[in-house]
Amino acid sequence: MIELAGIIILGIIAQWVAWRLKLPAILPLILIGLLVGPIATMFTEDGTKIIEPIWNGEKGLFPGEGLYYFVSLAISIILFEGGLTLKRSEIRNVGPVITKLITLGSLVTFFTAGIAAHYIFGLSWQISFLFSALIIVTGPTVITPILRNIPLKKDISTVLKWEGILIDPIGALAAVLVFEFISVGEGQAYTMTALIEFGKILLFGFTFGFTFAHALTFVIKKNFVPHYLLNVVSLSVVLLVFVMSDVFAHESGLLAVVVMGMVMGNTDLPNIKELLYFKESLSVLLISILFILLAANINLADLELIYNWKTVMLFAIIVFLIRPLGVFLSAWGSNLKLNEKIFIGWVGPRGIVAAGIASLFGSKLLLKGEPGAEYITPLVFMIVLGTVLLNATTARFFAKVIGVFLRKSEGILIIGASKVSRLIGDYLNKNDRHVVLIDNNQTNINKAKKLGLEAFVANIYSDTLTDNIELNDVGYLMALTGNSDINKYAIDKFRKQFGEYGSFRLVDADEMNDPENTPKEGLFSHTDDFIKITETARQYPVMHEIEIKSQEHYEGLIEISKGEKYTVPVFLKTPENDLKIISSFSTEFDDIKEGFRLVYLGKMFDVDETSDNDNEDLEAVD
Repeated sequence: MIELAGIIILGIIAQWVAWRLKLPAILPLILIGLLVGPIATMFTEDGTKIIEPIWNGEKGLFPGEGLYYFVSLAISIILFEGGLTLKRSEIRNVGPVITKLITLGSLVTFFTAGIAAHYIFGLSWQISFLFSALIIVTGPTVITPILRNIPLKKDISTVLKWEGILIDPIGALAAVLVFEFISVGEGQAYTMTALIEFGKILLFGFTFGFTFAHALTFVIKKNFVPHYLLNVVSLSVVLLVFVMSDVFAHESGLLAVVVMGMVMGNTDLPNIKELLYFKESLSVLLISILFILLAANINLADLELIYNWKTVMLFAIIVFLIRPLGVFLSAWGSNLKLNEKIFIGWVGPRGIVAAGIASLFGSKLLLKGEPGAEYITPLVFMIVLGTVLLNATTARFFAKVIGVFLRKSEGILIIGASKVSRLIGDYLNKNDRHVVLIDNNQTNINKAKKLGLEAFVANIYSDTLTDNIELNDVGYLMALTGNSDINKYAIDKFRKQFGEYGSFRLVDADEMNDPENTPKEGLFSHTDDFIKITETARQYPVMHEIEIKSQEHYEGLIEISKGEKYTVPVFLKTPENDLKIISSFSTEFDDIKEGFRLVYLGKMFDVDETSDNDNEDLEAVD
């Protein structure tokens, strides 16, 4: 009881420390596991571990193969949660580099790392390729915390994020294939029996995953399960699918739960967000327990086994040669610049799937007496710990050195996805600015996505928004909702993270009637509140540009807009096509000269009033 409670407590403490130090949680978790496991044997009186994962007669948590059953079930839940996050629409937009990374890049890692392990450690080809299959995976649980704290160009973070999500099941599947070649073929790899078994894995994995995903979706949509049982019923179905699939085809359960998660994640499921939050919380707990258990299960003899120059050589080849080679081949002919390819090649930490499956398969092969199986678990743990430690401590510095670190975040986050927000967002998008819209209204988000805008459902009162790595290049914040309290809250909460170069919100009715006390973060002018701009967007849903002749001309246009019922100034466009957001203090720009343009929403300026005939209509948005 003390050991079990201790693991949970230590795991959550490690998670908190990782959050506080902005590190991947896997790093403190593995270190704690090693401290209470193999390292503790050097200090305890009887030479035993503080936490013993496997029951040895007097002490331990899991009897027999109980630990491996727990690891299998826990990984199935973690992989299901990962599958839920895969959206077809997002995968479609990441480009061919992602496809090549998870196919060609995986093959490069599989064959080159296998060859390296074979010749450096003298392992059999079967064991060498099992090792290489296990280190294919990177994993979002370790990449996301690293990217979250580094402002990068959107395509770099997107490539790394989606590679981490998509490659998990691919690496797991490759490991299962090699494991079947070894165990089913009784050491004779590539036998017909092993190929048949692998075919069964694909058949039952896809069949069970696809079938149960649709069945559970149907049950949820028809309200056959009460709301308070929704999450636990889903959890039990995931475990059922994993176990049943595994019964029909050994080791097919991992594929089944990934397929199930992917199918459910891409259906119109009304409770998908709630289900995802539950699975995320459960995954955090399971990851905390798993890494401590798996690290503690390593013996001191295992660490001594790899405590030599061969391990350093293998690690160096994988990190400094194999990973960059796979990235450069995958990115050949893409739009990625050289420094961007180098950075992606540098960041490749391994995660929970590699460590978990390595411990599972390594132990099973060890029990079978497979020569060299004792190297699998410690070698994979070495790669996991080493890559996480290397990337977590150097990624930010390395990004600055090679020039992919964003010195100024030009992205714009718009709170609210109403018609006004969509009009402004569409204009920004067409002017090559990264713009993201968030709203808790799914209909508004769907309309924004139809325009090709990046938009997602989010609650600004939730802390999950700050964890979104897609927003790491955002430096401007515009709160455009109809609720003044929400607008003020958004500015106060996210000013530092998303509004480093400018945070703006709509003025409310009281502020509009008191122009002398207009807040500095007020948008457009002290006469433009949500009601006015909404009516403007309804009557004249068009963005215009008009050329400015001088400072006086600009100030005159602003005064005219204040008197017009359906005209709202939005941006000031420089001759270099840089966009400056116009605030309620619209006269703060004092260096305006010929070549600047005023971007505004609504009714077109009267040409005679403005003495200008260069008024450009910029298309309406529904």
